[in-house]
Amino acid sequence: MKSYKFVCYAWNDEKAASFDPVGRLIYRSNLLGSDQRITNTGGGNTSAKLAEKDPLTGIPTEVLWVKGSGGDLRTSTRENFSSLYQNKLLELQQLYAGRPDKGYKGQAEDDMVGMYTHTTFNLNPRASSIDTPLHSFLPGKHVDHMHPNAIISIAASHRCQELTQEIFGGAMAYVPWMRPGFELGLAMQEISKKNPKLQAIMMGQHGFISWADDEKECYTLTLDMIEAAAAYIDSKYQAKGGDKTAFGGLKYQTLDQPARHATLAAILPWLRGQVSAKRRFVGTIQDDATIMRFVNSHDAPRLAELGTSCPDHFLRTKIKPLYVDWNPQTETVASLKAKLTLGLEQYRQDYASYYETCKRPNSPAMRDPNPTVMLIPGLGMIAWGKDKSESRVTAEFYNCAVEVMRGAEAIDRYIALPLQEAFDIEYWLLEEAKLKRMPAEKELARQVIVVIGAGSGIGKETAHRLVREGAHIVCVDLNEESAVSTATEITNRHGLGIGVAGSGISGCGPSVGLSCDITKRESVRAMLDQVSLAYGGFDSICVTAGIFVASDTTGHIPDDKWALTFAINVTGSYLVADEAGKNWLEQGLHGNLVLTTSANAAVAKKGSVAYDTSKAAANHLVRELAIELAPLVRVNGVAPATVVQGSAMFPRDRVIGSLSKYRIDYTENESTESLVQKLAQFYADRTLTKSPITPADQAEAYFLLVSQRLSKTTGQIISVDGGLYEAFLR
Repeated sequence: MKSYKFVCYAWNDEKAASFDPVGRLIYRSNLLGSDQRITNTGGGNTSAKLAEKDPLTGIPTEVLWVKGSGGDLRTSTRENFSSLYQNKLLELQQLYAGRPDKGYKGQAEDDMVGMYTHTTFNLNPRASSIDTPLHSFLPGKHVDHMHPNAIISIAASHRCQELTQEIFGGAMAYVPWMRPGFELGLAMQEISKKNPKLQAIMMGQHGFISWADDEKECYTLTLDMIEAAAAYIDSKYQAKGGDKTAFGGLKYQTLDQPARHATLAAILPWLRGQVSAKRRFVGTIQDDATIMRFVNSHDAPRLAELGTSCPDHFLRTKIKPLYVDWNPQTETVASLKAKLTLGLEQYRQDYASYYETCKRPNSPAMRDPNPTVMLIPGLGMIAWGKDKSESRVTAEFYNCAVEVMRGAEAIDRYIALPLQEAFDIEYWLLEEAKLKRMPAEKELARQVIVVIGAGSGIGKETAHRLVREGAHIVCVDLNEESAVSTATEITNRHGLGIGVAGSGISGCGPSVGLSCDITKRESVRAMLDQVSLAYGGFDSICVTAGIFVASDTTGHIPDDKWALTFAINVTGSYLVADEAGKNWLEQGLHGNLVLTTSANAAVAKKGSVAYDTSKAAANHLVRELAIELAPLVRVNGVAPATVVQGSAMFPRDRVIGSLSKYRIDYTENESTESLVQKLAQFYADRTLTKSPITPADQAEAYFLLVSQRLSKTTGQIISVDGGLYEAFLR
């Protein structure tokens, strides 16, 4: 087997033989998609022309199976592939030939996409890709269309055509930039007809396509082409001095990690507010050596301004990033903010000008003019998206763009896609229609919510409740292991990629677990800074952490236990609010703070004097903070009655103590679950609803208060106590 240096050969004959023909297409696709040096997330497509039995006539017919619109090659299944009658696709060429061929061809191309549904085989519901003609019109039974950085480096070079010939000889042809669609498919068909032995075509500023009549041969050919391109670039790159001279060499130095993270934590909440004027964004930081090599370089300003080349890149990253020429060694954070302010203003003006210059009569309205990628010397890259997943993919795509620039500059001169062509892709009516077909965002989408006390009980239940509505959840607990455990549960259920906050592109997913001692201001500050590094900022905080220390039989409680009760139940909430308030003011976005009080705040009980008085203080703290943090932040409280089930405040020994106190029958060998149920029902029987109070009941109240359903409610305490009439307001 041939060895590869720049790609991974993973084909297994035995495994491939275990699949049916469509299964082997999926197998090939998954292999290609699993290596980001071959194609990027969501990019590229594969196909196979297979013999199938027509469900209507029973006659064998040729069917094109091709990766449909959406989905990712790495994870694609049979449901991600459309199936189309190959003969009907070819017949569409006659229809296209009869359409107007003057001026802007976009409408004719879009019309043809609508015709693909008429060629659907066996009622397959998967929408067809715009690249379908490329796969149909080429002669190979198996076709791979990939976006490798190495190939795009050639495609985005000024001398692309000459370099294609120099590197591949006659093995790969060249076609200049054309928007994916029917016209490009016909152009490729013409090229392949003129050279029947041809098996690959370089697509100017886009990528490449290769084909063969055997799936393994097609897979191997794809890898061979990428390997040849990468080897050529590497030889030229090393000859020019490698990393030391990449992008013109270093102009700035990277700040050490503590300084870098401190600076990022200082600007990120403010910066998130700046880019979230229309809709909130979630951030991802990348500060590894690869991206720092670019952002710190002499050529970064020039190359960043040129923008990206491959359409797959700039659909995520926009036409260009915002580069801020800040000297990390000599300039202050205040200077950085000032330069970011000016840079954002100029970027928005440039984007509006780009839109006005390039728009067509039927173009969709201008989209959010804020950048989705920011480059800052000494600090790295900040990418923004509607959620963590999108911001991470945006960062990934700009990494690809950087690698393309590096390769193109090593072998020639990098060129970007012309603005009008870029605009026609970004504001493509078909892309707009796809956006409109997407399901509505969930109620808490784009929100980052910190849940303190998420390791167990009410906090854990609240974290799981809020993430179901689309929120990103920061699980915080004094016990870091418990916080990470809850975050891992959430991530395993709702998404991939849990990691350490601020660790870069491979960092956290929809949830992250952090440790914090809310009785210490410095611990609270460190935790909030980690949240900024993980997501760019936060929107709401739910404090569910609390402690109960019972008095002894004489009604006495030690001084240190009294102090600890107030430190956690009252002072801790104040410290969280006081430190978070700084971030909320910097961010300038409306937020919510929800504290946990108790029905005991209104009901005096024997044996819980410290707890009850601390919760009464917490009730008033809610009202005071509502005034202090208005109008930007709403502050409310949730007052549970005794929650026994799932509560960390009721270990087995306390449950037994309570059962004894209330003279409820039990035996020492009963299960903890049975004991808990008895105590919970005892408390329930004292309420009007006669039902045990659960963590899920409390979580519903937190959800209401962080949502917009009670948007005019602040300074209030919501009781979730089953109707404990002793706690009725007097």
